[in-house]
Amino acid sequence: MDGETLYSIGDLARRTGLTVKAIRFYADCGIVPPATRSPAGYRLYGIDAVARLDLVRTLRELGLDLATIRKVVDREVSLPEVAEAHAEALAVQIRTLRLRRAVLTAVARRGSSPEEMDLMHKLAKLSEDERRRLIGDFLDSAFGGLDNPAFEGVRRSMTPELPDNPEPEQVEAWVELAELSRDPDFRAVMRRVAEQHTEDGPGLRRNFAAVVRDRVGPALAAGVDPASPQAGAVVAAVLADYARLSGRPDDAGLRRRLLARLEAADDPRRELYLRLLAVINGWQAPESLAPVFGWFAEASGNVPPRT
Repeated sequence: MDGETLYSIGDLARRTGLTVKAIRFYADCGIVPPATRSPAGYRLYGIDAVARLDLVRTLRELGLDLATIRKVVDREVSLPEVAEAHAEALAVQIRTLRLRRAVLTAVARRGSSPEEMDLMHKLAKLSEDERRRLIGDFLDSAFGGLDNPAFEGVRRSMTPELPDNPEPEQVEAWVELAELSRDPDFRAVMRRVAEQHTEDGPGLRRNFAAVVRDRVGPALAAGVDPASPQAGAVVAAVLADYARLSGRPDDAGLRRRLLARLEAADDPRRELYLRLLAVINGWQAPESLAPVFGWFAEASGNVPPRT
C-alpha cells in the first residue's frame, strides 16, 4: 500500500458523481471493497475503486442486477458474455412491449370490448410455433387429404409470418386473420374451393379464376354492359376456355359448374383473408376479383345457356 493514493468515500463520490450512500451500499455488497481503513476506522479506497464504480454505474444504468455486476467486477464472468445475455433479455422485453403497444393501439382503433381485447391479447402473444399450429390446422381443414400437388405451394403462400417487431396494423391484421381462420363456416368455404379445384384436374394449370379474369377484365375496364351482346361474347369465350382446359363439354352443366366455383371463390371472407395476409407479411395488397366475378355472374344470367 506504500505510495498508493487512497481515497475516502467523500473523495470517491466527488470523482464518480455517485452519492456517499450509494458507494457505501456497493462496499457493503462486496462490489467495491475498501483497500484499507484509516487509523480512525474510516474506509479508504485505491484508484481501482474509481474504475469499478464507473463500471458499476454503467451496468446499473443498463439494467443489470447487483449479483451479476459483482461477478463481472470480480471477473467470475466476462463482460461480453453478460452483455450478450442481457441484450437478448432486453430484446425479448422490447418485443413484448411493442406487442402490448400494438394490441392497445388496435383496441383503440377498433373500439374493442373487454372480451375482444382479451382475445386479441391472447392471439397476439402466441409464440411462433403456436401461430403456425393454429394456421396449420386451418390449412389442413382446407387442403388436407386432397390429391393435388399444387396445394403445397398454396399452403406456403397462405401462411402468415408475423415479424418479431410487428407494427400495430400487422398485429390487428393477425388477430383478425386468426379469428377468421377459426370460423367453421369459412373453413367449409375454403374446403369447397379446394375440392372444386381438385375436381377440375390438371388441365386447368392456371387457377380457374384467372381464366375469368383474363377475359372479363378487359371488358369490365372498357365499360361493357353485362346485359349487352358484347358481354355474351365474353361469356362464351370464358366458357370455351374453361371447357378446353377442364376437358369437359361446353354445355349448361359446365356453366353451372363454373358459376358454383366462382360463387365459392367470391366469398368476401376469402378475399379478406388474402388482404390481411398481405398486411402481415408486408406484401402488396392483392387485386380484388369481386368486380370481375360479379360482372360475369350478371352477364351469364343474361345469356341463354346452351342445351
